[in-house]
Amino acid sequence: MAVSEITIGEVAGRTGVAVSALHFYERKGLIRSERSAANHRVYPRSVIRRVTIIRIAQKAGVSLAEIAEAFSHLPKDRPISGRDWVALSTAWRQGLEARIALLTSLRDDLGDCIGCGCLSVENCPLVNADDRLAALGAGAHRLPGTG
Repeated sequence: MAVSEITIGEVAGRTGVAVSALHFYERKGLIRSERSAANHRVYPRSVIRRVTIIRIAQKAGVSLAEIAEAFSHLPKDRPISGRDWVALSTAWRQGLEARIALLTSLRDDLGDCIGCGCLSVENCPLVNADDRLAALGAGAHRLPGTG
C-alpha cells in the first residue's frame, strides 16, 4: 500500500463514520476506493476531506442526492480545495436559507396553533394560509406540502 493510500478502518477512525456508511457512500459514488495487492479496499488520503464534507452537508440538511450532484462537478483525481468548498457551500446556500425560513415560520406559527386549539383546516395558517384550499371547492383536498 502506498503512503498516499489509507485503509477503510483508518478512514472510519479519522472521520468518525462507520465502515458500513463508507461502503454506502462508495455505492452512491460519493467516494471511491481501489484494491490493494491483497484485494483490500484502499482510499486516497483526500477521501477524508470528502467524507468530512459529506458529514457537514448532511448535518446542514443537504441530501445525499444534492451532495452527489455537487461532487459530480469536481475532479476525482485531486483533493477538494478551498475554492471547491466555496462553490459547494454557495450552491447549497439557497436551499439551506429556504429550509431555515420554513422552519422559522413553522416554529413561530406552531406556537400560535397550540395556543389557538381550533384545529380548523379552513383557517389554519400552517396548512391553509389565506384559505388557499377554498378555491378548490368543497370536500377533501390534499394539504399543501404533503405530496
